[in-house]
Amino acid sequence: MKREQVLTQLRALGVREGGVLLVHTSFRAVRPIEGGPRGLIAALRDAIGRAGTLVMPTMTDGESVFDPTSTPTLDMGIVAETFWREPGVVRSTHPGASFAAEGPQAHAICAPQPLSPPHGVDSPVGRVHELGGQVLLLGVEHSESTTLHLAESIARVPYSVEHPCVVELDGAATTVMIPESDHCCIGFRKMDAWLRARDLQREGPVGSAHARLCDARDVVRIALERLASDPLTFLCGAGARCEECDRARASIAAE
Repeated sequence: MKREQVLTQLRALGVREGGVLLVHTSFRAVRPIEGGPRGLIAALRDAIGRAGTLVMPTMTDGESVFDPTSTPTLDMGIVAETFWREPGVVRSTHPGASFAAEGPQAHAICAPQPLSPPHGVDSPVGRVHELGGQVLLLGVEHSESTTLHLAESIARVPYSVEHPCVVELDGAATTVMIPESDHCCIGFRKMDAWLRARDLQREGPVGSAHARLCDARDVVRIALERLASDPLTFLCGAGARCEECDRARASIAAE
């Protein structure tokens, strides 16, 4: 598919020109796109225009000291891996949960943040939310959306799991434990029904993929409503034999 056709699809979906756009994508689902991953990135840039800011997650394995200019992403996909290496793109410095951004708000979004929580208010995803940004899921579901971890942070969910991450302290590589609201994230897919019920999610094709577009503030607001009534709503049910969610539940008992 040509870049111009992808641009038409993005505009039909509702991507705002001049806005902040956080993109999670699977190029395998989107392809074929003329120009490959760079062609898709170009279409996304066209859709938001020069006044817009494009943002993508560029998380890493945390097994070595993070260098934002050279450390590759882990499980973020070829589009994000290509994007952060592009000229003019800024990358944040969190050793495990970095993001990349390009546009007028890029430096503000990628400013330094605390180690924990990785996706809290004072993080790239938190700043996208504060700026009224949109979340675009291209060929992926809400289970891949970092914005829902932001909602968990704001809600102060009772579960927290620590993960080791290598950082540089006094010139030496040191492993530190970073707590976060970690679990399998399949429960995040409940957002589809909740957002659709209020007509807060636009859906349609982008390339060969099914795309979802919503406002970050809507996602967080609806998630907070659900978490207020059930703080464990995003965890797999007890007895579901989900190791990650069982670990999250165990962290509550350990408090």
